[in-house]
Amino acid sequence: MKKVETEIEDELRPEYDLRSLRVRKVGPGRKGFGEIVRLEPDVAEVFPDAEAVNEALRFLIRITRENKPLFHDIGGDA
Repeated sequence: MKKVETEIEDELRPEYDLRSLRVRKVGPGRKGFGEIVRLEPDVAEVFPDAEAVNEALRFLIRITRENKPLFHDIGGDA
């Protein structure tokens, strides 16, 4: 049997150099695509998307840092 060589028509423009692309691993060999946090249904229904969750968490972090001395007084001698 003779090996038939077929020429592939390349429709990509020359400026699209795909040789530097890396293949993303899938399956057990991958390291992950980021952290996944599962929200309880009652919490998830309040937030329309991940951006809203992140915004709320960043706000909570900011006010917690700004008001940190107040949290030390809770349960203390008043």
